[in-house]
Amino acid sequence: MVGPVVTIGTLALATLALHYRDPHQHGSWGLCPLYAATGLYCPGCGGLRAVNDLTDGHVGAALSSNILVTVLIPVSIALLSLWALDKWRGTTRQVPWSRLRPFVVALLAAMFLFAVVRNTGSGAWLAP
Repeated sequence: MVGPVVTIGTLALATLALHYRDPHQHGSWGLCPLYAATGLYCPGCGGLRAVNDLTDGHVGAALSSNILVTVLIPVSIALLSLWALDKWRGTTRQVPWSRLRPFVVALLAAMFLFAVVRNTGSGAWLAP
């Protein structure tokens, strides 16, 4: 249980820190290296603000900060819960790469497309 407990605990502490130290204030958590170097938004830009908004119960603001991160948070919680449950039961879940590959490719494609679109004029509404 060490792996799931440490991972979930670390994420919980990071979420708590994001709740109390507002990332909406410029530079409070540093700057995205890609944005600082190129002026382009990466798929994660606005993610800290989205988590902060969710801890305040503002789902709409979280979606506005980073829709991709906001949508992936429940998925991440479900996967972390399955991992912890499997460890608790002493079972190991084996997912063959052939079944997992389409999801990984789709996620990477979605992240790439999201990054490209949010840096265009027509996708400016996706920018943080």
